[in-house]
Amino acid sequence: MPEPTTNADGGEVLWTPTAEHTGTSRLVAYLDWLKDRGHHFADYQALWEWSVRDLDGFWRSIWDYFDVQADGDPTVVLADRRMPGATWFPDVALNYAEHALAGPADEVVVLAFSQARPRIDMTRAELREQVAAAAAGLRRLGVGRGDRVVGYLPNIPEAAVAMLATTSIGAIWACCAPELGPRSVIERLAQLEPTVLIAVDGYRYGTKAVDRTDDLGVIEAGIPGLRHTVVVPYLHAEAPEGRTTWQQLCAEPGELTFERVPFDCPLWVLFSSGTTGLPKAITHSHGGIVLEQLKSSALQSELGPGDRSFIFCTTSWVMWNILVSGLLVGSAIVLMDGDPHYPDRDELWHIAEQSGATAFGCGAAYLMACRRAGQRPNERYDLSRIRGLLSTGSPLPAAGFRWVYEAVSRTLYLNSGSGGTDVCTGFVGGAWLVPVRAGEIACRNLGVHARALDEHGNEVVGVPGELVISAPMPSMPVFFWHDEDGSAYRAAYFEQYPGQWRHGDWATFDERGGCVITGRSDGTLNRGGVRLGSSEFYRVIDAQADVRDSLVVHLEDPDGGAGRLVLFLALADGADVAAVTADVRGLLRRELSPRHVPDDVFVVPDVPYNLTGKKLEVPVKKILLGAPAATVVSASSIRDPSLLDVFERYARQLAG
Repeated sequence: MPEPTTNADGGEVLWTPTAEHTGTSRLVAYLDWLKDRGHHFADYQALWEWSVRDLDGFWRSIWDYFDVQADGDPTVVLADRRMPGATWFPDVALNYAEHALAGPADEVVVLAFSQARPRIDMTRAELREQVAAAAAGLRRLGVGRGDRVVGYLPNIPEAAVAMLATTSIGAIWACCAPELGPRSVIERLAQLEPTVLIAVDGYRYGTKAVDRTDDLGVIEAGIPGLRHTVVVPYLHAEAPEGRTTWQQLCAEPGELTFERVPFDCPLWVLFSSGTTGLPKAITHSHGGIVLEQLKSSALQSELGPGDRSFIFCTTSWVMWNILVSGLLVGSAIVLMDGDPHYPDRDELWHIAEQSGATAFGCGAAYLMACRRAGQRPNERYDLSRIRGLLSTGSPLPAAGFRWVYEAVSRTLYLNSGSGGTDVCTGFVGGAWLVPVRAGEIACRNLGVHARALDEHGNEVVGVPGELVISAPMPSMPVFFWHDEDGSAYRAAYFEQYPGQWRHGDWATFDERGGCVITGRSDGTLNRGGVRLGSSEFYRVIDAQADVRDSLVVHLEDPDGGAGRLVLFLALADGADVAAVTADVRGLLRRELSPRHVPDDVFVVPDVPYNLTGKKLEVPVKKILLGAPAATVVSASSIRDPSLLDVFERYARQLAG
């Protein structure tokens, strides 16, 4: 690998493709395949331009190149281009699990590491056998096409098996990680009125054991229509008496079959952060996810047979779905459940070595924490098999890029990317034909017409703008659950720029197509790469007798750390500040999750609202980040303009 250089039209170049990279690149193989069919592209930018200009041609090429298995005729690719409402491949039927489980039987495809039990390795034949048995068990419980099966599961093999079994029979999957408290789980899963809940009895995080047995009863009582609960003994040796166990569900072998369903048939439900009300139940399709993940896994992440993909994530994060989808292209997946800093800060790098990972993924905040701690994992572990490193969740600063190349590997491809739960993929990221520049996301992903717009809807280059997607993608949601008229879906993405998807991020694109994401443009809280919704906080906090009102914001760390979660409380007269603060912290931890516990709690006279009754979360955030109040909000639009002085004082306190 050449030494880093400074490019005249951009930042410091840390990696450039060599003949070795292009000779083994799956993206280059795809380009050669296109060339044989009359499509010649000089570089990645030209390929990207074709992929968003000729949506029918590009997505049909993905279908053909990856040999998608389906019934029907794929001739009609995009029957309706409207957003929302695009209709893809209306004349075909397929199944996600069928593609995930295809391939040689004797290959190890699941490697699972846990702080609660010994390592598990599973071949594709063993995975198929377990999926078949679990699917048979679900059928015995009355589960069929369109029914919902939900999980309260950590990142363990049973979660992947349960998801694949559910989707193989045409049922719909959703999952929450057991770090979430009962209220968070009920607010999400109860919306789906599931038939079956599959849950662990607890989990282990480093040396801490967290028992969920009592919480499980609360969750069951809060989910209407739930008919069966299956318990995976994980923290304890045996499930509670009288419970159906995972072993009983999978006791009888089954024949592995796949229910091929229409392209837009629901596959799984992921949940939004809940910024304005209950978390939105975002429903994705079999066909959309199959096509998008085939493209993304192989052509952007360079995964395929012989690879082992390790992404540190929980089952509540979209990255879990992306990790498991590596199976679609023949990659093995590495699962890890537990504290990434136990028994020491290098645990994830230790697992990367033990598993033989060729691809490693984590949040940018984790990489920056490693850098601040002075870690040099390449001096303790053999990480030479890692060909690609994915950084996501929040922007990775230039210093983080340099640390990866100094302390992990000089030869890997650092793929800094950004996307969303909403589409279960990345909008922008990397490609092995594009150099890596410090602090920059390398390119727009194929098939993603990503742009930055100003407030008037004009495209801007070189300055921040609202990140929008100007053409449909197959993996855009088919609908939100209980949004029969589609009004919530339209309001979430299409109100500001009709016909274009507004994602809620600030992005700056350069002339090359590279970009920098500078944070959220809405009120979503990005806590260590996991998005939290402010309304979740308010539903818990505002029920407290001594709390009149509250406002929560998250302040990003420009150096790539976890940032600061700041909570403001307006208290009743005579309230004990210390006692209320302690109660609120404990309640958020128990009812929601440890991620919801604020770093700072401040008492304010009142919470600022605009004249239409909306809390000023975004303006307060900007003030706390140093912007003068007069530049972010008009005093005439606020019920009580004097409150802005209060937040400016806290901004000076936080800065000091």
